[in-house]
Amino acid sequence: MTDAKPLLALLCLTLAACTRQAPVEPAALTPPPRWQAAVPDAAVSVRDWWRHFNDPALERLVQTARAGSQDLAAGRARLRQAQAAITQARAPLLPELKADLSANQQRLLRGPGFSQLDASREQPRYHSFGGLLNASYELDLWGGKAAALASAEQGYAASRFDQAALELTLESAVASAYLSLQALAEQQRIARHNRDNARQVLALVQTRHAAGAAGAVELAQQQGLLAAREREHARLRQQRQEARVTLAALLGQPVQQLQVSDQGFERLANPALDPGLPSALLARRPDIAAAEARLAAAEADITVARAALLPSLSLTAALGSGADQFPDLLRNPYTNLGVALSAPIFNAGRLDAVHQQRQARQAELLATYRGAIVNAFADVERALLALEGSAHQQRWQAEERDRARQAFELAERRYRVGAETWLTVLETQRSLFQAEDAAVQVRFAQLQASVSLYKALGGGWQPPEG
Repeated sequence: MTDAKPLLALLCLTLAACTRQAPVEPAALTPPPRWQAAVPDAAVSVRDWWRHFNDPALERLVQTARAGSQDLAAGRARLRQAQAAITQARAPLLPELKADLSANQQRLLRGPGFSQLDASREQPRYHSFGGLLNASYELDLWGGKAAALASAEQGYAASRFDQAALELTLESAVASAYLSLQALAEQQRIARHNRDNARQVLALVQTRHAAGAAGAVELAQQQGLLAAREREHARLRQQRQEARVTLAALLGQPVQQLQVSDQGFERLANPALDPGLPSALLARRPDIAAAEARLAAAEADITVARAALLPSLSLTAALGSGADQFPDLLRNPYTNLGVALSAPIFNAGRLDAVHQQRQARQAELLATYRGAIVNAFADVERALLALEGSAHQQRWQAEERDRARQAFELAERRYRVGAETWLTVLETQRSLFQAEDAAVQVRFAQLQASVSLYKALGGGWQPPEG
C-alpha cells in the first residue's frame, strides 16, 4: 500500500489542477421595442397562415408537399442519424461487457517444437479451448464523456429545429410557386385580351387603309404592335409552364401528375399577419433555435477535447478458463482485476490542436448565432416594408389602370370617326397593356410579401416544451 501513495497523491493533484472551465455565455442582443415598419391592422394569427389566402387548393398543395418532398424525407433520415448518435455517446458512460469463446488447433510440420508439439510423435497436434468474460469501464474523471452525450443531444435538437426550418422553407416555396403560377396565368390572360384588342384595331386600320383614310405607316405600326403582343403572350405561356414544373418538383412529383387550376388569382385574399413584438421573435424561429443548439454542442465539444488532454483511469475485470479438451473448459477458471492510468505525453500537439479547433468552432457558431438574430429582425422589417409599399402601390396602380382603359376606349372611338390621331391610339394601347400587367405584378408582390412575412415570423412554429 505504501508504494501506491505517491501515485494516488499525483492523481489527486492532477484532478485538483485540471478544473473545468465555465461555459461561455453568448452575448445578448437587445431586440428593438417595436417594428419600424407599419404593422397591419386586424392582423390574423401566423399559425396555418396559408388558409387565410382563401384558396383550398393552396392548402391541399402544402399538405401534398409535406408528404412527397424528398428534402423532408432526407431530413427525417438525418434526425434518425442524430438520435443514433445519442445512443453512441451514452454508451461509454456505462461499463462494457464482452464474451469470447475460442478453439484452436496447432500442428508442427517437422521437428520438435514448443509446448506439447513434436512432429516425431504419432499425434503432432495440440488443441486448446478458452472462454473469457471481460468487463471494462473508463471513469469519466473530467466530464468528457458526459459532455460528448450533451453534444449529441444538442446535435439532435439542432436536427429537429433544422427539420422545422426545412418544413417552413418548403411551405413558403410552395406558396410562392403557386402564387407565381396564378399571377402568370392572369398576366397571360391580360396579354391574350390585349392581343385580341390589337387584332381588332388592326382590322380597323386595314379598313381605313383600304379606303385611303389611313397610311401605310399606321398599318405597319399596328402590325408591329400585334407582333409584340403575340411575342409577349408566348413568353408568358413559357413562364407559366416553367412555374408548373417548379411547383410539381416541390410536391415531389412529375409535372404530368400536377393537377391544379391556375384561374383563381382574383379570388386570392391577402392575409394581414400579426408580427407580434420583436422580443418574441427569437422564440418563434426554428433556425435561431438550431443555431443556439449548435452553439451549445460546440461548447460541450470543447470539454470533450479538454478531457482528452488529461489522464484517463480505466477499470477491468475478467473471468475466464482454458483447457486442452473442451469438456475440461470450466474446470480451471481464473479471474483478473486491473486498474490502468494513462496520460498523453507526446502527440506532436495533435490533442492541443483539436482543443484549439473546437474553441475556434465555438467562436464561429457564436458569430453565426448572433448573425441569425440580426437577420431575423431584418427579415421581418423587409417583409413589413414590402407589405406597406405594395399596398400603397396597389391603390395608385388601380387608378392608373382604370384611367388607361378609359383613355384607350375614348381614343379608339374618336379615331373611328377621324377625330383622333393614330399615334394617340397607339400610345393608349401600350399604356393600357402596361398598366394592366403592372397591376398584376403589384398584387403579386403584395401576396408574396405576406409569404415572406410568414416565413420571417417562423410560420407559427413553437419551441418544444422542456
